[in-house]
Amino acid sequence: MKNNRTTFILIRGLLREQRHWGQFIPSLKQQFPTARIISLDIPGNGSLYQQTSPNTIAGLTESLRQQLPHRSQLHLIAISMGGMIAIDWMNRYPTEIKSTVLINSSLANYSPFYQRLKWQNYPAIFKQIFQPAQPIEPLILNLTSNKYQDDTELLKNWELWRKQFPVSTKSAFNQLWAAAKFKSNLKPLHPLLIVASKKDKLVDYRCSLALQKQWQSDYIEHNSAGHDLPLDDPDWMAQSIHRWHQEL
Repeated sequence: MKNNRTTFILIRGLLREQRHWGQFIPSLKQQFPTARIISLDIPGNGSLYQQTSPNTIAGLTESLRQQLPHRSQLHLIAISMGGMIAIDWMNRYPTEIKSTVLINSSLANYSPFYQRLKWQNYPAIFKQIFQPAQPIEPLILNLTSNKYQDDTELLKNWELWRKQFPVSTKSAFNQLWAAAKFKSNLKPLHPLLIVASKKDKLVDYRCSLALQKQWQSDYIEHNSAGHDLPLDDPDWMAQSIHRWHQEL
């Protein structure tokens, strides 16, 4: 009976860790009270900050798979670079996956680089990443949230987490490199929901539209949330996933 429980695997993106899911996990639990919800860190981030991030999406995928004792009937929920890991996972290990939700993700072969990371942000992002002494969390919060960019308590927590688990410059570069070059020409065989934030300041929502067009998958948009949609509107995100699962 226990093996029939729905298992969600939550995958975060660039420079983020499992604590950044915030209120989305309780919201998801409310929609799926009997589900098993597992949030993982990639090497270099969060609890694995002392490791060095692989510089390929395939390497990041393998590191997550090895953290799971059982890999079958998994429902992936992934955001941004985490979505690339989910795509790779679906394509290389299709028997392990049951469904996938991709939030504000992209692929190099379907979207131009200036949409995958909006060009206006390049100078600030690279300056912050490669000058570790500079505070990066205010920039990340401003770029990824449209609702909480002025939330000092949230920012205080993010800065505390970074001090506890600092991401090294090498890991940051490896993650950027892995995301920048990742491509996939295979159409996923699983039920797939693509979610986009229309007001995303970091990644153009047309990257998600490009994936939907290529794969003819299910697609929904949020009209006001930022790149970190699970942060800006966790209840909407969890409810949308629940409705989609009911329709499958």
